[in-house]
Amino acid sequence: MIDPVPPQLRLTWLASPALPIGAFSYSEVLEAAVEHGLVHDDLSAGQWLSQQLRLLARSDLAAIAQGIVAWRAGDEPALREIARWLRMTRDGAEARLQSEQMGQSLLAWLRGQPMASAAQLALLVACGDGQPMPYAFVMSLALATIAVPVEQALSSQAFGWAENQVQAALKAVPLGQTAGQRVLTRLASEIPAAVAEAIATPPARRQLFAPMLSVLAARHETQYSRLFRS
Repeated sequence: MIDPVPPQLRLTWLASPALPIGAFSYSEVLEAAVEHGLVHDDLSAGQWLSQQLRLLARSDLAAIAQGIVAWRAGDEPALREIARWLRMTRDGAEARLQSEQMGQSLLAWLRGQPMASAAQLALLVACGDGQPMPYAFVMSLALATIAVPVEQALSSQAFGWAENQVQAALKAVPLGQTAGQRVLTRLASEIPAAVAEAIATPPARRQLFAPMLSVLAARHETQYSRLFRS
């Protein structure tokens, strides 16, 4: 299948807020952190998001990196393990909702693009064992179809995540645009190290162990006033 869109533009598209997957509606616990006084200005927002980036590096970014390699090699056992791990590590209702909703939306978009083959899409669905596809798993397939190194693909995704989180902080804290750009500058400077860690993480060392984050996520489910779905 020949994709008429150049690789760099594909990466930009997949990291763009305009991608119709609803990423803007999730703060990924940032809103709960604001509610409980853990985030209250641009400095604390930068610290919080920096910690989340490090967690992302050894969890979902690592899974995406391994998924890209597995898709390109046609390694079905590895793909099934990655999909299963991504499902099992969503330990709260909102995290599961986000992963499943964004995954299904991305899959619908991907089916309309000249990127993945019919065989790849069929294998992706088969790896789900009848359950909704995790977002990171679908993204790994989309990125695997683009002729760029894994490092470049992950860097683009990490920046897209950072941009979305900063936009959430602008609304939830709230922050001004200049303060938001300071936070984004900090995150952008930390992305290369996060990507390197993700690529170096073997499957057996992936982990999403963050008890306090899980507690805050559970509290957000019953938070009285909120803007975001997570």
